[in-house]
Amino acid sequence: MWHFRLCTVQDVAVFLSITLYMWGFAGAISIYSPQRSLTRSVLEDVFFSVDFNCSGNPTIQWTFMSGLVSRDIGTWQPRLYTNITVDYKSRVKPFENGSMALSDLRLQDAGYYVVTVTDPAGSSKDVGFVLKVNEVLFEDLQYLSVSALALAFVASLLMLAMWLLHKACRKIKAWRRRKQMPENDATELQPL
Repeated sequence: MWHFRLCTVQDVAVFLSITLYMWGFAGAISIYSPQRSLTRSVLEDVFFSVDFNCSGNPTIQWTFMSGLVSRDIGTWQPRLYTNITVDYKSRVKPFENGSMALSDLRLQDAGYYVVTVTDPAGSSKDVGFVLKVNEVLFEDLQYLSVSALALAFVASLLMLAMWLLHKACRKIKAWRRRKQMPENDATELQPL
């Protein structure tokens, strides 16, 4: 047998207030980002492009997460203040539209970046970015330099062998000339 409970006035009021709150404030912040997955190499710069709509003067906060590590990058309010953490002070440039530039990338910078926009009423919205940092491989350059060094060594050995063969050839020719000469070649000297 089904028992239906009628909603009380208090239940309806709570439901309506929550619905109005969610409807009124959840849509108040919108964040747009054209690209959320970025790949860069070590020592390059990256630009996390963000554009947001929000009523009032929002607070923008960037956070880095990777594995077990989570750390704040910085917090700022456009035209009011900027607070970048010491770890990122020299490498981060914040922008008023919520975007952030990170320079001189390291392998440790690979991970998940989250921007949180919080309006003055306290509601917030997050957007995440995935950054992959590739290591610059110098293996090709090392292979090329080792190959060039090996070729230079082989070339120098061939030049040395050619020089020795040339010397040996000259000595053999001189020896043959001496052998073909008559042994008692008496050259008379005439008095002046």
